[in-house]
Amino acid sequence: MRRLAADLAAVRVDHTDADGTITVSVDGVGRLLDVRLTQGISRLSPSEFERVLVATAAAAVRRALGTRGQLIEEFNGQVNS
Repeated sequence: MRRLAADLAAVRVDHTDADGTITVSVDGVGRLLDVRLTQGISRLSPSEFERVLVATAAAAVRRALGTRGQLIEEFNGQVNS
């Protein structure tokens, strides 16, 4: 259990949009840790910026929760065998 808790606490996912303009970092529960922007955001309209930011954050959260799910499945597999 302690190892699972440590593994879950260590999950950190960085996701960058396709243009490399926005990078979002989240933890294993999808909590926002960091947002990094490049000068490329100056080419985006406010609505484009919002769309790219939200899509990038959502992708980061999906990946983090996927990693979390894999860790839990592995743990359950070990416990149940």
